[in-house]
This record gives sequence, C-alpha cells and structure tokens, in this order.
Amino acid sequence: MDDQIFYYLALVPLLGMLAQLLAWWIRVPSILLLLGFGVLLGFWMNPDVILSELSGDETLGPKIVFPLVSLAVAVILFEGGLSLRFHELKSAVGGAVIRLCTIGVLISWVLGSLFAWWLLGLHWKSAVLLGAVLVVTGPTVVAPLLRYIRPNRKIGSVVKWEGIIIDPIGAILAVLVFEQLFHHGHHGSEAMTIWEPLTSIVKTSAIGIGFGCATGWLLTTIVKRYWMPDYLHGLAFLASSLAVFGLSNWLMHESGLVTVTVMGIYLANQKKISIEHVVEFKENLGVFLISCLFIVLGSRLDLAVLGEVGWRGAFFVLLMIVVVRPLSIWGAMWKSGLSKQEQIFLAFLAPRGIVAAAVVSVFSLRILASADQDPMLMSDAEILVPATFMLIVGTVAVYGLGAAPLARRLGLAESNPQGILFGGATPWIRDVAAILQDAGYTVVVVDTNYENVSAAKMAGLDAHCKSILSDYVHEEVNLAGVGRFLALTKNDAVNAMAAAEFSHLFGSQNVYRLLPGDLGKGSRSKVGEVSRGRELFAEEWAEERFEAAYESGFRPKLTRISEEFTFEDFSCKYGDEVLVLFVIEPNGLLHINTADYELEPRVGQSVIALVKAEGDQG
Repeated sequence: MDDQIFYYLALVPLLGMLAQLLAWWIRVPSILLLLGFGVLLGFWMNPDVILSELSGDETLGPKIVFPLVSLAVAVILFEGGLSLRFHELKSAVGGAVIRLCTIGVLISWVLGSLFAWWLLGLHWKSAVLLGAVLVVTGPTVVAPLLRYIRPNRKIGSVVKWEGIIIDPIGAILAVLVFEQLFHHGHHGSEAMTIWEPLTSIVKTSAIGIGFGCATGWLLTTIVKRYWMPDYLHGLAFLASSLAVFGLSNWLMHESGLVTVTVMGIYLANQKKISIEHVVEFKENLGVFLISCLFIVLGSRLDLAVLGEVGWRGAFFVLLMIVVVRPLSIWGAMWKSGLSKQEQIFLAFLAPRGIVAAAVVSVFSLRILASADQDPMLMSDAEILVPATFMLIVGTVAVYGLGAAPLARRLGLAESNPQGILFGGATPWIRDVAAILQDAGYTVVVVDTNYENVSAAKMAGLDAHCKSILSDYVHEEVNLAGVGRFLALTKNDAVNAMAAAEFSHLFGSQNVYRLLPGDLGKGSRSKVGEVSRGRELFAEEWAEERFEAAYESGFRPKLTRISEEFTFEDFSCKYGDEVLVLFVIEPNGLLHINTADYELEPRVGQSVIALVKAEGDQG
C-alpha cells in the first residue's frame, strides 16, 4: 500500500499523454478520453482511498489534492491570460465578453440555483451556493475544445475570453455567497450589510489588478534590463505566478485567480519585451497540467456516489445544458453584434471543469467541518460534489461530442481545414494560389513586397503587405479555413523561422518550406531538422529554380487524371521536367508534394503541376 501512491503518480502523466495522443489519432476531444482513462485508473487506484488508508484520515485526500489542483489551475489561468490580446476586444467581441461575464453570469446563477433547489431538493442556501459555483466554464476544458473545434477567429476569441475571465468571477461569487449564507450565520453574527459584499469585490479587484500588474511590470523590468539569463525566464514567470497567487489568496479568498489572470493579460499586451519563449513553455506546461488534472479528477470519481444523485442529477444536467445556458446567452446577447449562428454556438458550449470541482469540494468540506451546522445543510454538502461532478462529466461529453459538428453545421469551423497560408507572393506563388482559390480552397498570401501584394490583390487573392514573422499575421489576418502554411520567401532564414513559428498554430505536420538554395553545403544541410518545416516539392527545387523555370515559360496547371488521360499521358505531353505541386482527391482533400514523399497522381484525382507552357515547348 505504501508504494501505491508512487505508482499512481507515475501513471497519471503517462495516461494523460496516451489519452492526448489517442484523441489526436482518432480526432475526438481529448477531455473525454482523459476523464475515461482517469475513471479506469480509479477502479484500480483511487488517490483518496490510498491516502486515507495510509493516514487513517478520510479527508486527507481532498486536503492534499485540492491545494495542488488550485496551484495547477493558477498556472492554467496564467497561461490563458498570456493568450488574451486587447486587440481581440473590438466591437462585437468586447461587448459580447462583457455581457457574458455580467448579464450571462447573473442569469446562469439565478436559473442554476432555482433548478438545484427544485430538482436536487437542496436547501435554498445550498442551491444558491451551487448555482454560484456553476456559472464558471474555464480554460481547462474550453482550451482543449477550441483546439479541437478550431472555430473562426471572432467566436473563438469570445469563447476564449469568457472561459478565462469567468473562472475568477465564479469563484469570487461563490466565496461571497458562502460568507453571507453560511459563515456569518454559523457564527451567530448578523448577516452582511449590502456594503460588505461590495467591499469584498472592491478589495478582491484591487488585490488582483494591483498584484497582477505589479508582478508583470517587475518581471518585464527584470527581463528588459537583462538581470536574468534567458534560461531562467520560464521558471521565473512560473514561480512568480504561484507566489503571487498564494499571497493574494492569503489576503483575500480566491483573489489569486484574478491576480494570475491579470498578470498574464498584462504580460501579453506589454510591448517592452518578447515573451514568446515563455508562452511556449507555459503552453507545454498547460497541456501537461490539464492532462494530469483530468486523470486525477476521473480517478477520484466514485460512480456509486454519482448514483445517489440518480435521475434528478441527470435531469439537472439536461436543464443546465438545454435551458440555463441558452437562456443566459440569449439574454446576454440581446441586440449584440453577434450573428444568430454565433449565438447558437455559444448557447451550446459551456463545459465545466477543474475550477467548479475544486471550489465546490472546498465548500463542501467546510460545511461538513461545521459540527453545529443545520443537519439539512450537512446532508446537502454530501450532494454538492457528486452533482457537480455529474455536471462536469455530462457537459464535457455533450459539448465535447456535439460542439464541433455544430460549429461546422453553422459554418463557423471546418473539421479539417484545407486552406493555405502562403509566405511569399512572387509570380509563380500568385498563380498557384489563384488556381487553388478557383478550386474552392481558402488562400491567404503574405509578402513584404508591395508590388507583389498589389498584384496578388488584383488577382483577387486575400493578400497582406506584412512580414510573415510579424504579430500582425497571428492577430489580424483571418485564418478561418486555413490549415497549412507554406514558407516560400526568398530568404532561407525567414522560411526556417516562419516554419518554426507556425508549427505552433498548425502543427508541424502542416507546415512546409522550400529547400534552401545551398542545401547540402556544410552546416546548411541541417537547417531542415531545426526549422520544423517539411521540405516542399522535389529535391533541388529551391526559389531560384522556380524563378528560372518561370522565366523559361513554366506555369502551374490544374489537370484531372482519368482513365482516358492518365498521369503517364500527362507526363509524356509535358516532358520530363513536370513538377507535381499538389494532388486533389475527389472528396476535396488536398495533398502537398514533399521532397521525402513524392506524390503519384492516380485516376480520379486532379493534379496541380508546374509544366512548360504548350506554346513554349519544343
């Protein structure tokens, strides 16, 4: 038994990684598999049971787990804050986020409390507390779903901002409700005046904004003045976020969630230092923590306890999904700038996660620890946790399986976006992009040459005169429907850096670059290994050769391969120097030719190839 906790801790990250990998392979939301793997682990090793048998204290498990969960949530919220840019809060987006975090929270709180009282049979105090806790969604569940769904930039920004901002709001609301309805009454003191909740809100906001901005400014100053080596930046940001989270919570309950969120937002929007290397570190850490947290959450689930809530819990989950969330969205979005399709998508995306589980578990323990509390409230405390866990499992399952198809049905996302972002807009790139666009694919072109961009716009392409390495491309360019990046500039170093940059957005398997012009000479032969870009087209076809081929009359051409006109016929017609660029399946799937895996077009497919113009042959 003494060794079980060791093996449990060793298995959690392994199962988290396997669940993430399997989810990527079979294209389902990772949260579902994480919870499933966690439940399976719980049949063998339940951390609460292991710790209680070791210590003889049944509450030791939650006492150890939830502080660790709180710290992990702090890191996840900080990492989420690093992704929030003020430029996203334009027009409808900013107004929608404010409405969701005010009107939407109020409607969700009222309706959630009402259904908890009516369906679960809770005392009205317990129902109001549970309703306050369940207004949260949270980045622990929203971020993986957004990564899976990939909605358009506008609605994705709304969901991301809501998921991160609403967590501290819900936690603070729950604290205020608990202090008002349980803590004061329990100690025999008079109920709070109207000013006390307002004072708590002001104090929490002051601590969160003050400590968050101050810590962000301090870190920015240290990095800017080179008072710390680069290899310590990630650790310093992580340690600072945990320390300021703990300090804020010590001064005011749950204010630490506000602090780390504000700290992340401050760092994301300052212009003095680059934090890309810190963001990458935090993203990897965030995926790791989310994977471990949901494995732990699943392993702690007692299916027998869930059964105690029974049909009432299932009906409560159903009403939270089909009544509470839609009404809160439609009430908050009344006469907003969001389209009907965007409102429908928001109405059916509100998964609950770690924060809801952690907060409700803490309050349940605090109620149970009060020996002279109302017996009915004591009984309610044992229902709060299984009801919340049932809602977590229910919403994760429903939204995890249904949100992506709904987004695609509403025209807000694509399951496997085939569009291409081109880094470069020279003549041959423009012609290829135009062919792809005519074939129905989303195409975006970025180049620093104004004449190239102007020509691309004249050809009807979505073109931008910016550096492919600039933040503008990530923040301003609409990449909805785009799933691949081709680095085709004349600068090999820019291509390598751009490939590395966009591998974070599209995945390394969907990032391509031209071969360097002097590949194979000395250290340059290794550039492909560090750039993360797959080498495009055939060997020895660098930018210089494309330009030379264009000058000699080669042009891209789209041709359908059939039994009457095979690819062999195509090759014979246009000569030995035919270069296959893309192959299009009958179902629209687009394949890109690479140096290490050359495509061989088959009957029924269409091929885009660089061929000698017919008038220039022979």
